[in-house]
Amino acid sequence: MSFCVHGLTVSRGIAIGRAVIVASSRLDVAHYFVKPDQVESEIERLRQARNAVAAEISRVQESLSTLASHDAHPELAALLDVHLMLLQDEQLTSGVKHWIIERHYNAEWALTTQLEVIARQFDEMEDPYLRERKADLEQVVERMLRVMRGVSSPVAAPSAASLQTELLDPSVDVPLVLVAHDLSPADMLQFKQSVFAGFVTDVGGKTSHTAIVARSMDIPAVVGARSASHLINQDDWVVIDGDAGVVIVDPSPVVLAEYGFKQRQGELERERLARLRNTPAVTLDGQKIELLANIEQPDDAAAAVKAGAVGVGLFRTEFLFMGRNGRLPDEEEQYQAYRRAVDGMQGLPVTVRTVDIGADKPLDRSPARAGEDYLNPALGLRAIRWSLAEPAMFLAQLRAVLRAAAHGPINLLIPMLAHASEIRQTLALVQKARDQLDARGMVYGSVRMGAMIEIPAAALTMPLFLRHFDFLSIGTNDLIQYTLAIDRADEAVAHLYDPVHPAVLQLLASVIAQARAAGKGVSVCGEMAGDVAMTRLLLGLGLRSFSMHPSQILAVKQQILRCDTGKLATWAQTVLEAEDPAALMAD
Repeated sequence: MSFCVHGLTVSRGIAIGRAVIVASSRLDVAHYFVKPDQVESEIERLRQARNAVAAEISRVQESLSTLASHDAHPELAALLDVHLMLLQDEQLTSGVKHWIIERHYNAEWALTTQLEVIARQFDEMEDPYLRERKADLEQVVERMLRVMRGVSSPVAAPSAASLQTELLDPSVDVPLVLVAHDLSPADMLQFKQSVFAGFVTDVGGKTSHTAIVARSMDIPAVVGARSASHLINQDDWVVIDGDAGVVIVDPSPVVLAEYGFKQRQGELERERLARLRNTPAVTLDGQKIELLANIEQPDDAAAAVKAGAVGVGLFRTEFLFMGRNGRLPDEEEQYQAYRRAVDGMQGLPVTVRTVDIGADKPLDRSPARAGEDYLNPALGLRAIRWSLAEPAMFLAQLRAVLRAAAHGPINLLIPMLAHASEIRQTLALVQKARDQLDARGMVYGSVRMGAMIEIPAAALTMPLFLRHFDFLSIGTNDLIQYTLAIDRADEAVAHLYDPVHPAVLQLLASVIAQARAAGKGVSVCGEMAGDVAMTRLLLGLGLRSFSMHPSQILAVKQQILRCDTGKLATWAQTVLEAEDPAALMAD
């Protein structure tokens, strides 16, 4: 009997095939106490498991480096690095040892206990991308448990022949789709080399690693499908509708034919989009639009160039600081990272945002502040507030960025500014960094200075920002959150997170208009920039610079090529004045 499973849309397209079920990677863990003379042997079991998993990840990294197309998938390489760093995290290993030594837990029990402790910290993080890194930690722990239990990895990249021999008539060439509880970066690499046409996972979010890799590889996928791996049986016919976030199991012949048609249409659409890669983003009335890329790692620059980006609008440098066992990247390491990004963009500009980390994304080197567990992390010591509280760290980053600017055009972007005093302190530290490099006799380049507009206070005091900065970048994710007093990490109020709320649109329109009137550049680098449903409105509001994930660029460009900004300006004004803007967005 046909039925549907609903999940989250994370990678568009249609996949049709037979289901290959991978059982949940979670293992039952025995709970028992060990004797005092067994403590050292339990710790040794833990050490051996960690070393075995580290070796496994290293082998996957080596196999990735040998792929001819590995440079097209920097997200996967970066996620493997994250798994390796989590595996070596001192909080994980020392915490497990604590449970073994102090409580005499067996190694498996101690490992899962410490996982629960750290997982709670991830749950409290405001940033959805970092919060979903909990899944990476869970997979690292599960791989260690497999080693201790002698269980193999869940996905072994089966070949077409082996799978068809096991599941299907080997004489019939049938596409296969993977259904799993979750997929690790290593699993995803093996998946890439196998015969699977798409995948479904029980868990995951729009910024989970599976979603990121799926988008980068342009693979139809649905995540967060709850109990899909239990509801779907081995060899069931499955349709993955990545556009709607729906999985259809055992579809009727009529439904199967309909989705087969949609699949062919999608393939033709991707071919058409690919032809736009070198087409300038110009509207019907001749307005040139700047399409930029958001990146997290230096090697992401290759994907940005391949997608036709004319620069990097947002380099999130905080990912260079995370998962390092308390050791911050020094000036030289950061300089090399920023230089790689500059070199990778082949002369196109790179906008480097200073580290956005703090109370909601704590580094394990920093002791928790009194009562911090009771604070809203979104309102805490984060972004520029944290940087100004750690001037030595901030100066090291500024020097590294300035040195990298000697190799190509760099814009320096400061997050979460709201006060004149913060602006003065930041600009003074930038000058101090230049003075320090001068004193060393080191070469550095000039940078254009920009500010993130993501707090309503900043949007409402634009003259202050326009006096001090060369350009502005609107972070819509946080601007919406702070304007509507909605914690976007809280599922209970997530339905109130509204990008087209009249207050949000009024702030957006005001910032764009004032920046353009002052002759200053302004872009949007939040999720709204890559949402084709928002492209027409943003153009109508006067936006001429969009920054998004590289995989979203061509679809947004296609929308831009069909637009007349003169006509859209009148319509956008109507949307701004409406009580229910969402109702007009569909027109």
